[in-house]
Amino acid sequence: MKIEILGMGCARCRDLEQRTRTALAETGLAAEVEKVDDIQRIMAYKVIATPGLIIDGAVKAAGRIPSVDEIKKWISESLNE
Repeated sequence: MKIEILGMGCARCRDLEQRTRTALAETGLAAEVEKVDDIQRIMAYKVIATPGLIIDGAVKAAGRIPSVDEIKKWISESLNE
């Protein structure tokens, strides 16, 4: 599983990264978590507002910080696809 955190390093982006890592720890799953601050890569996902959360290439959230429970749900759904 690959998870990407899109953003330029603002506090909201760091918060999303921390929530994502918390969700992974609570589920006991391992995943590659990559911070993406390259504007061209961010735009390739058609994400206009950051932070953004990408799980296995699918945009799950953009412009907001989802809860840990939402992130855990998306991680679980990604495993079942």
